[in-house]
Amino acid sequence: MAREDLWLWVRKIPAGRVVSYGDLGRVLPNPVSGLIVGRWMQASPPDIPWWRVVGKDGSFLIGKQSPHLANEQEERLRAEGTKIEGGQVALTAFIDLFEL
Repeated sequence: MAREDLWLWVRKIPAGRVVSYGDLGRVLPNPVSGLIVGRWMQASPPDIPWWRVVGKDGSFLIGKQSPHLANEQEERLRAEGTKIEGGQVALTAFIDLFEL
């Protein structure tokens, strides 16, 4: 059930905006760490916009798993109009989950 709750939240993130792994973990009915969220995101269904989940500083943490995926994440975010500065998402692109 916890993963399904995570998928519901990730699906709500609008194009051009991002949320951190830790923020997602905190809003779940049974909160988990950002590390756990990251592990669950690795197994996300194909319809989940995984590229909208980043490190709390806007970094592309998926690059630890695969530099190719980090490049894809950045390309997808740029295509959505997300502001990226110095190789990470600008803090202005973050959304408060309670706004959703």
